[in-house]
Amino acid sequence: MQDKKIAIIDLGSNSTRLVIEQLHPNETYTEILRVKEDTRLSQNMGRDLMLQEEPIVRTIKVLQKYRQKIDDYEVSEVYAITTAAVRSAKNQAEFLERVKDEAKISFRVLTGQEEAHYDFLGVREALPDVLNGIILDTGGASVELIPFKNGQALAEVSVPFGAVNLSERYHLADTIDEANIRQANADIQSTYRKLHFIDDCQNLPVILLGGANRSLAKMAEEKELVYHPKALHGFMMPANQVGEIFHQIAQMSRTEREHLAGLEKNRADIIISGLLPVLNLISVLNAPQVIFSESGVREGLIESLFEEKEQIND
Repeated sequence: MQDKKIAIIDLGSNSTRLVIEQLHPNETYTEILRVKEDTRLSQNMGRDLMLQEEPIVRTIKVLQKYRQKIDDYEVSEVYAITTAAVRSAKNQAEFLERVKDEAKISFRVLTGQEEAHYDFLGVREALPDVLNGIILDTGGASVELIPFKNGQALAEVSVPFGAVNLSERYHLADTIDEANIRQANADIQSTYRKLHFIDDCQNLPVILLGGANRSLAKMAEEKELVYHPKALHGFMMPANQVGEIFHQIAQMSRTEREHLAGLEKNRADIIISGLLPVLNLISVLNAPQVIFSESGVREGLIESLFEEKEQIND
């Protein structure tokens, strides 16, 4: 195999990402380009689970720009994947047809299990010394949970709540009502306790992926809890510090959160809801710490390509 240039588009519920990578024959890769835009595709889907026109238009404009970048870089293969918002949308087919027509991109809709599997492959490769834990990938409309022991996944599941839909469901975007947080906590913990592997994973660390969890790491950095701010990957934080940061920002108004050091302004309305999945997973597991990973679904997709190549060559 010679060097091959590929593009991965990851269309999530909250953001849309493009990476262009050079794959090498020795199963390593070099990043050429990485861009992200907050498209908030799942905005106002509501209980009807219908993608709305405004976020659709916003997303397609970004995808058109990405298509141009892909052409400019003369990429040989494009892997376009999309996750929870499109997966659950009742107008999924119409949306994907519009994207194909207007942006010239054909998307593969990942199942929740496929998304979780790629998360696991990405983390396993990037954090080989972490042999036991539970991976939590917090997206805009779902979270993926992958418990693993001795480097082997015990399950790969997706749960249909995330930073955007939790914010809308429990009214957590602006001034926070404690009663709404209590209700959200109760509902999330109830969902977690129904997962068959929870009792067998007590006291394991939680490995964190996703934009909300990256924001947590950045806020910790500003509080000087991170000693190597340029390398958040692999950083470990005691579980009690997650709770401390959450309770501090839960007392703030949306305007105050918009000016919070370490937090992107456009996440101010979803950071409370975005941290609820990890906060409650820590509680249910009695987890001692969290570990941040900057490798997830996109890196896992690349690892799967290498695995496929090995199977072909065997």
